[in-house]
Amino acid sequence: MLVIVLENAPPRLRGRLAIWLLEVRAGVYVGNYSAKVRDYIWQQVEKGIEDGNAVIAWRTNSEAGFDFVTVGKNRRVPVELDGAKLVSFLPENAASDL
Repeated sequence: MLVIVLENAPPRLRGRLAIWLLEVRAGVYVGNYSAKVRDYIWQQVEKGIEDGNAVIAWRTNSEAGFDFVTVGKNRRVPVELDGAKLVSFLPENAASDL
């Protein structure tokens, strides 16, 4: 299972994702693909995100049960602490400087 959330994404990227995934809410896409297909879809997001931002989360056999990566400017940034992936919030003005 994978979930992709887009913010401020160009319409052509949203349409491209709709080919592979189901858009359950505006900018929220879900699907169930292999790691290879997931990586291909994420490459399409990275190429087409422009000034927007995105996150992808998928099920893994880790302790948390999932993993995620992000692309684009956002106040929420992934950080690893003692082997656990967490989310840190940047100050509001720092997010615009990224």
